[in-house]
Amino acid sequence: MRSRTSRRSFVELALALGAAATARPAFAAKAWFLAKPPKETQREKPVDERGVNPCNSPDPGFGVYSPWNRGPSLGQMILPVKGGLTRAKQFDAMIHFHGHEPARKEWVKVMDGAMFVGIDLGNGSGPYESTFEDKSNFKRLVTSIEETVSLHAKVKGARLRKLGLSGWSAGYGAIQRILEAPELRQRVDTVILLDGLHCGYAPNSLNAVQIGPFIEFSRLAAAGQKLMFVSHSSIIPPGYASTTETANFLIDRLGGRATKVRPRKGDPMGLELISSYSRGNFHVRGFSGNGKLDHCAHLGLYRDVLRVHVKPRWKSPRGMR
Repeated sequence: MRSRTSRRSFVELALALGAAATARPAFAAKAWFLAKPPKETQREKPVDERGVNPCNSPDPGFGVYSPWNRGPSLGQMILPVKGGLTRAKQFDAMIHFHGHEPARKEWVKVMDGAMFVGIDLGNGSGPYESTFEDKSNFKRLVTSIEETVSLHAKVKGARLRKLGLSGWSAGYGAIQRILEAPELRQRVDTVILLDGLHCGYAPNSLNAVQIGPFIEFSRLAAAGQKLMFVSHSSIIPPGYASTTETANFLIDRLGGRATKVRPRKGDPMGLELISSYSRGNFHVRGFSGNGKLDHCAHLGLYRDVLRVHVKPRWKSPRGMR
């Protein structure tokens, strides 16, 4: 898959190679999920029309959280200055891959107790996949998060309760590797993919093996056992499946089909909703737009996902400054 070998993000590749072109594989007509986004979605709304630059949004500060703590074995995390633990010294945490600063800006607008870990490993999904191909790296990360919380809260033996994985753009590569292992998949309660799920093609379909861990998790979410939220833009990348195709493929594996909807006024950063699907705790939302600003705007969607889905589900102990 080209996103793994390139040092640039798939959006940069798409823009450089004229990804707005709607050329499609010869087999595209054989399955609905292989349809490319329609012509009317191939537009990038400018900053002045959005009222904000999605790739450089205002910083609201840290809310009830302390500044970045570099205690974890990978990345860094923010913790409530005080609180955030149950009486049994348990806590909830989201590990976010790719774009940790813009994701943190949205996190603090909604969350007030769960821990947030941000990990950036470079451009393309390759560094994320290779880092977590060794599953011991994830186990070590979880242990280090628990140790960091214990040290920060000045308690012994703080333990993780609810665990979520979120990723924007190339960050899906880490989540894919983590979910490959049944014992790790069982540990994860929530998965959020913000315009970032890609895979290669197979004859008349997508690479089902490559996307397999997400198919399995989507089934668990649809059955109510887990929570999964997937968003996609209308960007058409060169040579591999778009986030539109992969999201629709997950829906197809569940026997469903995305429903066309009208844009909503309340969507953040100029996003325009075009499709929707929900079954159980599995949710997909599709949006118009084919440029860098549209891609970044999905990070603005993060706060709504947290507010509507994650916060009521987790009911994390509140923190305070």
